[in-house]
Amino acid sequence: MVSQAFDPQPVALTGAHVRLEPLERRHASELLEAGKDAGVWRYLPCAPPTKLSDVEAYIDEALEVAASGLQVPFAIILLDSGQAIGSTRYLDILRNDGGLEIGWTWIGKLWQRAAVNTECKFLLLRHAFDDLGAARVQLKTDGRNEQSQKAIARIGARREGVLRRNRRLWDGYVRDTVVFSILDSEWPAVKSGLEARLRG
Repeated sequence: MVSQAFDPQPVALTGAHVRLEPLERRHASELLEAGKDAGVWRYLPCAPPTKLSDVEAYIDEALEVAASGLQVPFAIILLDSGQAIGSTRYLDILRNDGGLEIGWTWIGKLWQRAAVNTECKFLLLRHAFDDLGAARVQLKTDGRNEQSQKAIARIGARREGVLRRNRRLWDGYVRDTVVFSILDSEWPAVKSGLEARLRG
């Protein structure tokens, strides 16, 4: 049963390696530095930022959508340094249905293939299911992005299918979108697996 309290709002979520905090303009300069490798943005809907005003516009757009209640954007903060190293979001929030998506995730190249992404997903999933009472969380990725698909499968999400030629990207490419999901009934096993991975 969907919790009546299912209403995702800006919140800080802290793990052993990172803290997710509400995205703000003050994060812009550090995010510009973290995202300076254009490869980080290859599969995202927007062009790679090349100057501070690009990142500020990216943040302003995220906050504008957030004000409508459709998304909750986060900055990913490295606990050791306090540095913003990426961003992620709750999006496609369906309050009546207890559903949302985790997406728009990017992490600076230096911190990829480490515990950062796994812990980000764990914090977001735990908050969605344990605190908010979500019924379903979905994750989507570019059909070309095999690294992302493998990472999503490793956390325990189930692949549902492919939305063919689903989204036009900033460079004009029309991508296929691969959809994964985790249901509330599956969350205890997924949670245990993620906790074991983070301990390891």
